Amino acid sequence: MQLEQLKDLVVETLNDMKARDISVMDVRGKTAVTDYMIVASGTSDRHVKAIAETVAYRAKEAGEQALGTEGVEAGEWALVDLNGVVLHVMLPKVRDFYNLERLWSAPALVAETLPRSAAAGRV
Repeated sequence: MQLEQLKDLVVETLNDMKARDISVMDVRGKTAVTDYMIVASGTSDRHVKAIAETVAYRAKEAGEQALGTEGVEAGEWALVDLNGVVLHVMLPKVRDFYNLERLWSAPALVAETLPRSAAAGRV
């Protein structure tokens, strides 16, 4: 399955499961962990769990086994790692607290570089 198809499958499943406030972020060039980070909200811990489990199930049906899941049992924040797509499903209060959209849309930090002469004296 192509990356774009996988992303579309996840978004379609989120819509089918009535997930709220779906956000798709292209994080290529910002991290080597994944290409797309998708964040969505569930209305209850059961809803969060059901969404995460259904996404993992439908991806597996399409030939994409999840590399792992986290937090599904607790239900406040569940993560489904599909390699090229990482899904975070959270309760609204948890999503507001962590604000992943702001984190991943922030401009990359540029490391300060020392002048060549200053760097030469350091070990």
